[in-house]
Amino acid sequence: MRNVTIYTKSYCPYCQAALDLLKKKGVNMNEISVDGDREGQRAMAQRAGGRSTVPQIFVGDQHIGGCDDMYALDNAGKLDAILTQP
Repeated sequence: MRNVTIYTKSYCPYCQAALDLLKKKGVNMNEISVDGDREGQRAMAQRAGGRSTVPQIFVGDQHIGGCDDMYALDNAGKLDAILTQP
């Protein structure tokens, strides 16, 4: 499985839902909290093509978007393939 980086905030229900799905799939995650971290949030937005909402999820270097984007990939049967690409 590829490593996943997820940018989160502690009070975000979408972040929790995304973390829950990734944990269910047994994914190795690097969770980066941007609570009160303006520089971290700027870096996240730059890496995410300007998207400043959380969560922002990356599989390897591939940006897959936020929680809804990841669940859409999972519902379409595409997330597992992305997570297991070499």
